[in-house]
Amino acid sequence: MVETYGAHETRVYYVEETAYGQTPTNPTMLGIPAENVDPSLDPSLIKVRGIGSIDLQAVKKGLRSVSLKISYPLPSEAPINFLQWAKAELNKSLSIQVLYYKGTFASATDIISLLYMGCKFHKLTVECSIEDVVKATAELIGQDLAVGTGKISGATYSDYAGVVPFYESYIKKGASALDRVTDWKFTIENNLKQVPVIRTTSGHLLKYLPYRHRNLTGEITFEFESKEEFDDVINDASFDLEFGLGGSNKAVFSGCKWENIAAPTRIEDLVSCKASFVAKGPVSIS
Repeated sequence: MVETYGAHETRVYYVEETAYGQTPTNPTMLGIPAENVDPSLDPSLIKVRGIGSIDLQAVKKGLRSVSLKISYPLPSEAPINFLQWAKAELNKSLSIQVLYYKGTFASATDIISLLYMGCKFHKLTVECSIEDVVKATAELIGQDLAVGTGKISGATYSDYAGVVPFYESYIKKGASALDRVTDWKFTIENNLKQVPVIRTTSGHLLKYLPYRHRNLTGEITFEFESKEEFDDVINDASFDLEFGLGGSNKAVFSGCKWENIAAPTRIEDLVSCKASFVAKGPVSIS
């Protein structure tokens, strides 16, 4: 009997799909250096009751709900290779494989494979704090899940190394660098809609997974050295925000305004300024 699998015996890989919901042949699988991975499968069971019994009359499968949540530090070798697919403008889907294994990965045994197909970004949050690295949390929705006991036939698996520490990140407001920041984060919400249709073939799977209204938001924490953010709110100022993601990579949010400004003051601490923003868009990740 195989012992319980540990986090050190788990890996996550992905590949861009050329046709929605279909994993390419002989794919080049790229690694995600996950800290946490939360694969989920919900059959959305239809529970039928009727008179004459205190128990259920029937239990039938409903619309299969496939989701995946991954938290990971951005790898310095390729900071945006995974998170760039959160851009709705690309309208791309991914196949994502979660592998549990024993032994070394090159000659892994006792593999359990969860292959998520037709995945799109429902929500992405990227954040950074002093004395930490730039991290991302991705919430994805898929069309289907295939469970197996091996790697994908003909696939190659590659991993990215390194991390992006806080001092290799930056924030710009317009053309000016913000050098008072201690924490930042931004969120892209694509608000995916699972759309099933009545059909005899694979009717329990969604047929479409379209993007809907997008929300671009975030929050920046400043050391309280200036009244600039309060002035921006009073003057209804609009600006672009640029976040450094490592190397030459960046995310740029256009048409930003501060949504809320607060300067919490505690007797035992220094004054900070928390500024949440909303962006009109679009967002560029490059």
